[in-house]
Amino acid sequence: MTKIGEDVSQRLDVIPAQWRVLVTRRPKYICRRCSGPVVQAHAPEHVVPSGLPTEAAIAHVIVSKFGDHTPFYRQAEIYERQGIRLDRATLGNWSGRACFHLQPIADHIRHHLAIADRLFMDETTAPVLDPGRGQTKKGYFWAIASATAAIAVQVHQSCCSDMRPVAAVPSRSSSWTASADASCNAMAMTAMTG
Repeated sequence: MTKIGEDVSQRLDVIPAQWRVLVTRRPKYICRRCSGPVVQAHAPEHVVPSGLPTEAAIAHVIVSKFGDHTPFYRQAEIYERQGIRLDRATLGNWSGRACFHLQPIADHIRHHLAIADRLFMDETTAPVLDPGRGQTKKGYFWAIASATAAIAVQVHQSCCSDMRPVAAVPSRSSSWTASADASCNAMAMTAMTG
């Protein structure tokens, strides 16, 4: 038989998220000829000291929470179906620790926004769960861009209280200015530089 061609078809398939356990082994050494101390390499630093999650697992939780808008309780249910039992308070703790380590990046972005001549903002409302009342309240997202630094920041709830509006530009956007000592109380969730 001689091949004269072939038909090719493609199908979309998915491999569900896979959790794995990474094991770190740190051997201990001692000199048998002398009475020196036991020697061992230092343990690598982690976002959660002596904790279970890797940096990739924490990043997945944060992107699911803030990028995909999946609350911690829903993430806990998803992980439970995959055989991983995680409390939503644990997920919140991991995110909080990661935010601490991401703070220098947020400060750097905030500094560039604070020294910009002009800022452009877009405000979007979103329902936010209001614990204890069984209802939602109105939350805000602001996208802030600087024409000079080309930085856009998405923050949640409150940002840069020192900012004051100046003259509106002819388009649909408003022009904003910020003092050099502008401080934000909100943590930057996503940042895009270009």
